[in-house]
Formats: sequence, structure tokens, C-alpha cells
Amino acid sequence: MQKGRFEATWESLKQYECPEWFRDAKFGIWAHWGPQCEPERGDWYARNMYSESGWQARFHRDNYGHPSQFGFKDVINEWKAENWEPDKLMQLYKRAGAQYFFALANHHDNFDNYDSRYQPWNSVNIGPKKDIIGIWAKTARKYGLRFGVSAHAAHAWTWYETSQGADKAGPYAGVPYDGKLTKEDGKGKWWEGLDPQDLYAQNHKPGSNSNIHETWHWDESKGCSIPDEAYCEKFYNRTIYLINKYKPDAIYFDDTVLPLYPISDVGMRIAAHFYNSSMKWNKGRLEAVLTGKILNEQQRQCLIWDIERGRSNKIEPYVWQTCTCIGSWHYDRGIYDRHRYKKVKDVVHMLADVVSKNGSMLLSIPVRGDGTIDDDEAAFLEGMAEWMDINRESIFSTRPWKVFGEGPAMEEAAELSAQGFNEGKGKPFSAEDIRFTTKDDTLYAIVLGWPAKELHIKSLGTASGLVDKPIKDVRLLGSSEEIKWSQDEQALTIQPATKKPSDIAVVFKIKM
Repeated sequence: MQKGRFEATWESLKQYECPEWFRDAKFGIWAHWGPQCEPERGDWYARNMYSESGWQARFHRDNYGHPSQFGFKDVINEWKAENWEPDKLMQLYKRAGAQYFFALANHHDNFDNYDSRYQPWNSVNIGPKKDIIGIWAKTARKYGLRFGVSAHAAHAWTWYETSQGADKAGPYAGVPYDGKLTKEDGKGKWWEGLDPQDLYAQNHKPGSNSNIHETWHWDESKGCSIPDEAYCEKFYNRTIYLINKYKPDAIYFDDTVLPLYPISDVGMRIAAHFYNSSMKWNKGRLEAVLTGKILNEQQRQCLIWDIERGRSNKIEPYVWQTCTCIGSWHYDRGIYDRHRYKKVKDVVHMLADVVSKNGSMLLSIPVRGDGTIDDDEAAFLEGMAEWMDINRESIFSTRPWKVFGEGPAMEEAAELSAQGFNEGKGKPFSAEDIRFTTKDDTLYAIVLGWPAKELHIKSLGTASGLVDKPIKDVRLLGSSEEIKWSQDEQALTIQPATKKPSDIAVVFKIKM
């Protein structure tokens, strides 16, 4: 572990301060891409393919065979990433406004997408035969984006327990899936010399509760099987090696607080190592960003709070992040076939709301197994680019104002649930909803729609108690038209412009 200012205690980690680059960045894109994208059948495939009655399990049996004969280890071998063009993708991500980029280092499937010293099941040895993380890192930095990695493999111990099962009915009833295979079983197979237990980690008795959502937080009282020390230390070694080899600016952990917390201290040791390493790499400056979920007030001083598929309902005192996706986390062809991705409007509205509350958005654009994105995703990114071309100054390098906004959506905002999951709930945004950001002496009023009639911004009325300077000027980003406006006790009133720069959201730049 890298020695330095930080130690593996909450008291020591409280010295953390969010770096300015992340406070300014606001928007990142995530390639949540690994071998589970190869079947193109959505998230958690490597777990659900072993659940006899599920749709992903039926797909697997129809297209690959029974999981006693063709398990997820064999799906990995099918993944070749043969059409991956990272330069082409990164240019598109940057054009769409991304200031930082995240790549999937490993998922709950326990496969490392990098040249891993401590995990033989990795993308250099098997599948693509490429250092995916190394190539992503080089490409992101080439285009001036900060680089992050996401590590999810701490949960493989329980997540893969379905692979220990067997069908309860049908021609394969009672035939074990491949989750208990060992190195000795590989003689004469394509995976000869590899130990499936390095991947599946199932040399243990499964927990008594198969509902992983109830056991996610390592609660033994709810029937969770608790990992042994060797498993925890292996995760530690893999992650420290990842940090040391690729020197990421940011790490995303898909865990409550930190990996394996509170049953092990490896997560806190990783945090201290990462912070100390960042200061070493950056000549004494702490440039590291490390996220965790379901944090208490003390922990939010030590880490960046990540809200999954959701957002806070207030301006947070510490910078936070929402992670979301335009579809399923792993590529799902069915979403594409039905044209069910999020619309640019939905993402822009959410981004404005998040930024107004001191947050940042990490947006996943699912990548197909072959390394490409589909035409709907490309069109989405071009749509984001069009909006950013006009309005980017209202997002990047801004800070929250005195209030985050106004409008009817505030009255029916949905509460957070567990990791987040309030996205899409509550009242939809409309042109009556406004979100504020600020930079120097400029206030940006982001209107979440086109105000076809007279717009009244009550927060900017002289009697609101929020305005301590007179308004000098009001302009509409993307328009050269002179905007007619007036201010009284009740509101700042803006007359409708004749031409609209966007149907999605428009921004009034207000000089104070």
C-alpha cells in the first residue's frame, strides 16, 4: 500500500477534498462493456443464464446450449471485440460533451478487462486477447478526457452462486451447471490449464437466501454467505494492480460504501492507497475521485456519493454523481430493436437537474460485443452534441446557485430508494420547470422545454430574497435576438423569442 497522508480509517479519509477537475466536469460517458455484452441480452447475463426459468436462461439454452456444457466461461471465449474502434468512439463521446470517460475493469462476472497479474481470466489471455483498459486509457487521454475505471467484482462470491445449481425439470434435471468445475476438469478442453474457480469463486456452500438483493450488503443474518480472507485479499491485489498499472483519475465501486465493507477492510485500504498514489503522481495534489453508494454523512466527506439511476432532491453540500444508462447496463438488442433508449431530452433534463444540485452525471452508452454501438446510440450522441454545442457553458465549470430551481416537478419529486432508483418517477419536467447554475457574475436559467408564452422566474423577483444585485442583461444562448425582459417584486419576466434554439431545453444567460 502506498504510504502517505491517508490511512485506512474514516477519520483519516475525511481529509479528502473533491478535486476541481471533477467539480468542473459535470458529464462523463461510460463504456459498460465486457463479455456479458457478447450475447446482447442485457444486464446480469452471467448470473441469470443459470436461473432455469428466466428469459436469459432460455436464450442461452437455445443459442449456446445447456450451462452444464456451455457456461459463462465459454461465453467469454466467444467474445472477440473484433470491430472495436476506440478512437472513433472516443471522438464521438467527446463531441457529445463528455469531460471524463469510464471503462469497465471488471463486473460481477469476475473477468478482468485488462492485463491482470492476479486474475488469469482476463481479456489479454482469453476472448479479445487485448488489454481493453490499457487501450481505453490511452485513447481517453489522447482526446483530453479524464480516465476512470469501474470495478464490480467484489460481489462475484454470491452473485455467481446460481452457477452451482442444476435444472429442476426437463432432460437435464439434476445435472450440475459448470460453476463447480476445477482445473482438473479442463484436460483436453479449450480452457485447459485455467481454473474455473478463479472465475466463478464457488468453492463454498451457497448462502441460504438466493435473493441477492436482500443479501447484497453482506448481511449474514439475511442468509448471505460471507467470503473468506483469501477471496478478499485477491480482490485487493487485483484492484491495487489495476491502480498502479493504469493510474486512473477515478474509480467507481458498485458497492455499499466500499468493496466488501464492512466484513473486510480491503475497500478502505484501497481508498487510502488510491489517494496517496494520486498525490504521488500529481506532485502533492490530490486528483483522485472514488465513488461509493449508500453513504452516511461522515462517509460523504471521504468519498464521492454515487446515486444509481436517480438523483438527490436538494443541493448537496458535497459533490456527488448519478450513474445512469440510456438502456440496460450491458447491451440488450431487444431495447435497440424496439427503439426504447432514453431520449436526448430526458438525459438533458436530468443532467440540468443534477448539475443544479452540485452533481455530475456518468452516462452509460451500451457497447455491443463486437465493440460497436448501434445507429440509435450514435444518433443519441449526435443529439447530445447538438444541444451541447449551444448550451455547454451553462453546464461545465458551473456551480449551484442559492436554490436549484423552481417549477411544478419539484412538488412531486420522488424519494431515493436504496442505491437511488428514483429515476423516471415523480412529475415529468416541462417548460415550467427551471434549473439554475452559476459562473462568476452570470446566472444560467435552464428552462426544461420551450417557453412559448411569457416566462415568469419567481426566484428572480426582487422580493424573493435571493437577488442581491440588479439584473443587467438577459440573453438566450444560441440566439442573436434581443430578448425583452422586465423585473419586479414577483418575478423576472421574459417575453417569448421568435425563434427557438432547441425543443429540448433552452438557456437564458443572465448577467447580474
